[in-house]
Amino acid sequence: MPTAIPADSVGLVSPQVAHFAEPLTLACGRTLADYQLIYETYGQLNASRSNAVLICHALSGHHHAAGYHSMDDRKPGWWDSCIGPGKPIDTERFFVVSLNNLGGCNGSTGPGSLNPTTGKVYGADFPVVTVEDWVHSQARLADQLGIEQWAAVVGGSLGGMQALQWTITYPERVRHCLAIATAPKLSAQNIAFNEVARQAILSDPEFHGGHFQEMGVIPKRGLMLARMVGHITYLSDDAMGTKFGRGLKSEKLNYDFNSV
Repeated sequence: MPTAIPADSVGLVSPQVAHFAEPLTLACGRTLADYQLIYETYGQLNASRSNAVLICHALSGHHHAAGYHSMDDRKPGWWDSCIGPGKPIDTERFFVVSLNNLGGCNGSTGPGSLNPTTGKVYGADFPVVTVEDWVHSQARLADQLGIEQWAAVVGGSLGGMQALQWTITYPERVRHCLAIATAPKLSAQNIAFNEVARQAILSDPEFHGGHFQEMGVIPKRGLMLARMVGHITYLSDDAMGTKFGRGLKSEKLNYDFNSV
């Protein structure tokens, strides 16, 4: 936790919640009658509303991209090194918006929300959402904030896919796109890795068909294995060598099942 807020930090921030009563038709064919998105903002929107930057998070990301929620926080937001006064995304110049995607687990409507039809949490009954669905919901958030055009949409990995989708779906609403460590589609090999990760979760006895929250449990082992598979796909060749290379970790060879 910080003893003092750094001079180049956006400081203490509070999440905000945007509610939407207009139904959202999803790519899967289902419709959300209403939903909410949780988001944070950093910096000030200028008079012409032309300096807004949207931050799109990766698969396991969320809305807390910069600053601190309280002085008790162990660390700042996940992209604090890039967002703040004098940083690459300079909050003295830009009004930055960072949200938790629809279907996320950190405050936006998702599998952990109550299903108004059943009165229980959605769990696996929550509709499948796509990158295009996220972009449509983000556009509605922009409308609510009075932002007609983003100065830039920025994202890495799955966030980068969203940034690219913005240029396809709403090209007139984006002046610049910063797509980092991403691609317009997954390779066949990456889809295969994702299937292994998916099966790790599905086969966990605590998964309960996706309704584990109702059972008061979490498929921790499946999630841990899925994350391990995911991290393999994230590593560069150099990082892979450092982590799994043939260099000895100790002075002698280990002939057991607990060493990598």
